[in-house]
Amino acid sequence: MLDPAVICHELHFSDRVLKCFADRPVSVADKLAQVFVARAQACAIVDGYRRLTYAELDRHIHAAAGLLWSKGLRAGDRLVIVVPNRAEFVIAFLAAQRIGAIPVPVSIREAAPEIGFIVDDCAASGLVYDPTYETAAQAAHELAGAAWPLPIDGLWQGGPDVPFDQPACRDQDAAICILYTSGTTGKPKGALLSDLGVLHSMLHYELHLGISPSDSSLLVVPATHITGLIGLVMATLGAGAKLVMVERFSTSDFVRTAAAEGMSFTIMVPAMYNLILLREDLSQHDLSRWRVGAYGGSVMPVETIAALSCLLPGLNLVNAYGATETTSPTSFVPLGTKDPAHFDTIGQPVACAEVLVMDENGCECPAGTHGELWIRGPMVIPGYWNRPEANALDFVCGFWRSGDIGEMTADGYLRIHDRKKDLVNRGGYKIFSAEVENVLLMHEHVVEAAVIGRPDPVLGERVHAFVSLDDSTVTERVLKQLCAQELADYKVPESFTLLATPLPRNANGKVLKGELRQMLTAGPEEDDRAQSGKRGGKA
Repeated sequence: MLDPAVICHELHFSDRVLKCFADRPVSVADKLAQVFVARAQACAIVDGYRRLTYAELDRHIHAAAGLLWSKGLRAGDRLVIVVPNRAEFVIAFLAAQRIGAIPVPVSIREAAPEIGFIVDDCAASGLVYDPTYETAAQAAHELAGAAWPLPIDGLWQGGPDVPFDQPACRDQDAAICILYTSGTTGKPKGALLSDLGVLHSMLHYELHLGISPSDSSLLVVPATHITGLIGLVMATLGAGAKLVMVERFSTSDFVRTAAAEGMSFTIMVPAMYNLILLREDLSQHDLSRWRVGAYGGSVMPVETIAALSCLLPGLNLVNAYGATETTSPTSFVPLGTKDPAHFDTIGQPVACAEVLVMDENGCECPAGTHGELWIRGPMVIPGYWNRPEANALDFVCGFWRSGDIGEMTADGYLRIHDRKKDLVNRGGYKIFSAEVENVLLMHEHVVEAAVIGRPDPVLGERVHAFVSLDDSTVTERVLKQLCAQELADYKVPESFTLLATPLPRNANGKVLKGELRQMLTAGPEEDDRAQSGKRGGKA
């Protein structure tokens, strides 16, 4: 376990002076190499198809690196990986890094043109893909002239023993991975995850959540997303723990696998926790080893927290905050937190993070007042791949401008109110959509809620709520009354779209508010289609 007091300031990325762990491995590769030796006979990966010890995983990575080398992959080259939560993902990812190449994970839910955009944008040399997924196979076929394709079965064949370093030596400020942002606004950007950043994020998980060799982590979010990749794959393997990979999430598979593998740690979005409570009887499964359930991305309803705490008294529910640009964690609610006042916060900054709350004039806001979160630390990316304009706009003196509106409480906890772009401006009154959504979620039959601004020629915007329900008898009037009891009158939604289907989300689980805005502005025909699922039963 790291001593959090042993932190020093270091110069990185040419002009950033950052807080760093002083006593740390020299690189991610060095940390993993130590684990592969120390934990050689321990279970490293379980994925439903196979179980691999750390020694076996090391051999497969080395063989796959030889194969990739034989295909011409060299240090600095990009390798796109379109593989689900299977051992092959880890093998391809770490094999590329062993050569010194740069893996570029891409969700298997992306369409073929989206995969093609990323291959072209990062000028990838190769594409490792799972041919059982149609869009991945289609992309491999269409891109064969631009990037050589390799189906995942080929990884097990291995290649010649070739002279790449063991482990690859690299500048700690250099890119170790490119991870494309979710692209909720415009084309996705390739975030350059540095060796320094990935290593510090792995160490932050160990320090703040106590991840150790005795843990068993369950991966049900995509390994191609920053949370799955860093918070589960890299943090688990870096600690020498067991990584259990599930290809597709279902509540029944989750509880069965969690019990069978002695799961102690996972990270999910709140909707997954809610579905597990709705559909499964947790008392029928031995989940006694489950000690940390991290979550982020949206609000966890108070009722869900209370229900899980009652059913699983040994479970620490940990609200976490981060982004692709921060290589996952920026803050955690500390383990063992019992004070209800901290349940609606995103916790305290991780050991090497600096977080400022800044106003529109670039001045720091006093505690308790709202502003944009600016984040600096070794885990913050140096920038985006080939996006100089975005780099100049999003990064200031090493701080990443998150676009999230929040505050720092007097006792040092961070609270998020909304995304800048999700604020509703009703006649000059700024309304946090998350605040209204939280109130709507108080209703027992509201499964999901998303609030956006409906364009209005007089006020600029009016508050509109999309609500997914599990009871067709709930009316707009009932929801308005609930909001009127809890909110100022100007915050109460003036119009609703009631649905019996889930809200649209991207591959990473984020609600696509852009699609919701399009549904409002597309006209009556599109609005009818948007509401066609309402009043149809349980979501």
